[in-house]
Amino acid sequence: MEHLIRTRDLLKTTLHQSTQLDFQIHQTTTNISRINHTIHSSKSHITNIACKSAIHHHLHLALPPVSAVFKVYQVVDELGNLLSDHPPPDLHHHLSLLKRFQQALTLLTNTSNLAIIWVQDIKQFLNTSDNFYHYNVSKTLNLLHELNGYEQRCYLKHGILRVAFENLKDEFTNLLITNSFPLQVPSTLFSSGDDESDVFDSLPEALPSSVVQNLQAIVACFACNNIDTCMQVYIKVRGKIVEKSLEGLDLDYLEISLTEFDSVQVIEGYIDEWGRHLEFVVKHLLELEYTLCEHVFGQHVDTWTDCFSKIALHSRIQSFIKFGNTVTKGKKEAIKLFKLLDIFAVLNDLRPDFNGIFGGKPCSEIQSQTRDLIKKVVNGACEIFRDLSAQVELQRLTDPPPDGTVPRLVTFVTEYANELLDDDYRPQLEQVLKIHSSWQNDNNFTKGVFSVQVKSIVKSLELNLEIWAKRYEDVSLSYIFLMNTSYYLSKNLNGTKLGDLMGESWLKRHEGYVEYYTTLYLKESWGKIPAMLSNNDRNRITGFNDAFDDVYRKQSGWVVCDKSLRWKTCQLIMEVIVPVYKTIVESGSTHSPNKYVKYSVESIENMLTSMFRSKLDKYGNSIKSTSLMGKIKNVVAGR
Repeated sequence: MEHLIRTRDLLKTTLHQSTQLDFQIHQTTTNISRINHTIHSSKSHITNIACKSAIHHHLHLALPPVSAVFKVYQVVDELGNLLSDHPPPDLHHHLSLLKRFQQALTLLTNTSNLAIIWVQDIKQFLNTSDNFYHYNVSKTLNLLHELNGYEQRCYLKHGILRVAFENLKDEFTNLLITNSFPLQVPSTLFSSGDDESDVFDSLPEALPSSVVQNLQAIVACFACNNIDTCMQVYIKVRGKIVEKSLEGLDLDYLEISLTEFDSVQVIEGYIDEWGRHLEFVVKHLLELEYTLCEHVFGQHVDTWTDCFSKIALHSRIQSFIKFGNTVTKGKKEAIKLFKLLDIFAVLNDLRPDFNGIFGGKPCSEIQSQTRDLIKKVVNGACEIFRDLSAQVELQRLTDPPPDGTVPRLVTFVTEYANELLDDDYRPQLEQVLKIHSSWQNDNNFTKGVFSVQVKSIVKSLELNLEIWAKRYEDVSLSYIFLMNTSYYLSKNLNGTKLGDLMGESWLKRHEGYVEYYTTLYLKESWGKIPAMLSNNDRNRITGFNDAFDDVYRKQSGWVVCDKSLRWKTCQLIMEVIVPVYKTIVESGSTHSPNKYVKYSVESIENMLTSMFRSKLDKYGNSIKSTSLMGKIKNVVAGR
């Protein structure tokens, strides 16, 4: 009884499938001689048994499922013959045949399972001594078992399904290879990046839509069997396309390594290239592959994200991350702050793209490596920025310029600060400081922290100037030094971002220092000389000559950096010396003036107006022709 209940349930399950194939069954005109012979033979023997035994009812119930098995097999055999065409004239029709063939195989297996149960029940009721009937029932049962295993055999080597899927794999590969082409590299990647005429307005189509549809259909067919087969082919073909897309770029620099003792200047020229190349890889190349991967394998989320993660490795994305880490490993120096901010700007701009295409679990390693790089960049930039004031203080151990000129550190610090305050860097640095503060759970962070730190750097510089001025043995030279530096700070910073930050009162104060130190310089250097002309005729001229020669000789190597300030200073000296000297020289009160007069009035004027020039041109040219980064290098090198 239990067997009958199981048989009834299985029969209901297969009834629906039998109905679906009823149309194909009735259309089948090909008869297989061995199957027909077995059907008639089995029917004859089973009918004879039914007439002679008590299991007549069971035998009549077994005949329909047995007959159905052989009819289904006829459909399976016909569909199998149609699948042998390769390459298929119509891919979608071929895939439809394959799907129907698989459905027919499933129905064959289920129907044979039902028939086997009925025939096994019959066999149990037969008398083993009735060899003739027992033999024929066993023969029928063996044939049913053979048909029951037909579906499994189709997947074995040289089986119909195995061959069909191999053919589909070849078709999948051919579609990819013949329609995949490398992405053209924009010309901007070979220049400074200022010319954007060649940048993509929108992503090009990776593959024609008709090809994508065919790939989708093949993937859907493989989905119930072994989709990894399609993935392996896809990764291999598209991975090579990604590699070919990058062949035009020289990416060897990505493998450069630095130690903590190496200057970032060694690789600074590659950092801008790195940013442009990474943007191309992420925003264009990988975005294209991400979209295509989703279209082809989109119905299988885990599959297509894993597929994309493997293709992404062909873009050398991890080498790009490695290069960023290389920059963070370099020596801690002023120039490195700008380079870290450049890297942060690139990563920050690409953050939505990174989150979009690398957001899946299969890309977790890339996510982790990127987060680690951002952490190193942020920490490194904050450390350098907050240490700048201390670095300026360390320069107090050095000596001031021997000619009283503006120290390189002054020009460097002011232009460095102006660069930090520029719109290209200030927003980035403020964001970096904010991120770092959030990591430190510092709830007191404000944007004012940035301004306070910059002001602190300038104040450290001002203190340096005071300390350096005291190191001059000649007080007059210390006044020239302070006059030069105050003039530079008041005039060169006026109208700049740093000048605006320090404030108008700060600029006015340094402007006043120029007048103050100029007055002190004149009094200390030249103020006592006119008094010497009040002595007797001989002594006042010879005394003047000696004093003038001494001061002029000492100051012949001194420099006043600004042309207008130099001219003004020389005019003030002439106002102190020339009128008195001219009166004495041209006066007839001397017994023999020409005997003691060493210089004519014109010579004195020429000598005074030519002062403070010896190094000015060289200094001025260097200021005009040297970029900020060049000055940083000179300061670091001590030149």
